[in-house]
Amino acid sequence: MTTSAKLQHGILVNQSQFLMQLLQVFLVGLTIGMTRTVIPGLAETEFGLAGEQFFLLTSFVIVFGVVKAVMNLLAGKFSEVYGRKFVLISGWLVALPIPFMLLYAPNWNWVIAATFLLGINQGLAWSMALNSKLDLARPTQKGLVNGLNEFSGYAAVGIAGVVTAYFVNLYGAREGLFVFSSFVILAGWLSAMFLVKDTMRWADLHQQDAEPSEHQSLGQLFKTASWQDRNLLALNQAGLVEKFTDALVWIFLPVYFLSQNLTLVEGSVIIMVYAVVWGSSQLVTGPLSDKIGRKGLIVWGMWLCGLGVLAIPLTQGSLVWTLEAAIIGIGMAMLYPNLGASVADFSVVRHRASLIGIYRFWRDMGYAVGALLMGVLAQWSGNMQVAFWLVGIAMLLSGLWVHWVIPKKRKVS
Repeated sequence: MTTSAKLQHGILVNQSQFLMQLLQVFLVGLTIGMTRTVIPGLAETEFGLAGEQFFLLTSFVIVFGVVKAVMNLLAGKFSEVYGRKFVLISGWLVALPIPFMLLYAPNWNWVIAATFLLGINQGLAWSMALNSKLDLARPTQKGLVNGLNEFSGYAAVGIAGVVTAYFVNLYGAREGLFVFSSFVILAGWLSAMFLVKDTMRWADLHQQDAEPSEHQSLGQLFKTASWQDRNLLALNQAGLVEKFTDALVWIFLPVYFLSQNLTLVEGSVIIMVYAVVWGSSQLVTGPLSDKIGRKGLIVWGMWLCGLGVLAIPLTQGSLVWTLEAAIIGIGMAMLYPNLGASVADFSVVRHRASLIGIYRFWRDMGYAVGALLMGVLAQWSGNMQVAFWLVGIAMLLSGLWVHWVIPKKRKVS
């Protein structure tokens, strides 16, 4: 019996390794989550950013978005050449200096540099954790895989935001971030080294079961996915625009809540509700899309997010903001795993990792595009509320594009 014959696809038959990959994305989520409320909230007190330096405040997210987008684009191709585990470990190695850079940062440029490394870490490690789970699962489980993956990652984002806020209160901004980030990054690196298997054999088995397909270079695939294939184009633009919402939550929401006289911890709890609802709801919305289709969940998720974002500056009070954060989280849960699963649906197996990488490139470029637009408009107007209007309207229009283009029935490969 050959080695490939011993392998089977499916979450349950590969549950041990599947759980290891879920642990990886949880740790990656903790790594990004530690920056979500603490760094924007303390930009003025720790790094000297005045209250209306909106463009400078967005700079670290612009850098993060560009770097992560490029790493997403390359990670899939790298993994097809060097293997999933090699790319995963490389992502954690790059992150090792981050705690020390934040601890000793003399100015905001050090935060930007640390964010540069964070973007590399996220692009390599999160991409590989997702691709590895898709390798292990059956083709009919893509929605469930994406739901579990994003649940694990974004639940961790929400948890890390609150935990680091408490650490900052106990130990101070730099020391609190250092303790938390050091533990998480070391745990990620060591578990990737000693507990994770490379899943390329499972990926090769998928290829054996698939219809033969022509080899294409990364450049050819990028051209196809970015403007020639109308379905992939619609999904890629939706991925880009939905990151406007997350960039708004990351950059402006902590500052907005502080301006409304909430404490850092109080604002962090509201933002945690957004992330935890987003993460946990994907346990339902991911597998649900395998049964009822992805299009409706994506479109209504985009619209729900847009309406929730527009409501925040029009309302007052922690309870109302918490409810609106939960609504945005539900919308993100509807669209987020199903955009990625839809890209996998429209991708040939041979180039699935690369096409998902291209989608993730455009999706995370949304951090940079959204942060840049929000920063310029807020700086020009002197009012951060303009960012909420930009994001809300963009989400509504992007959902309309998907509604027009994507067919109701999907192809499953």
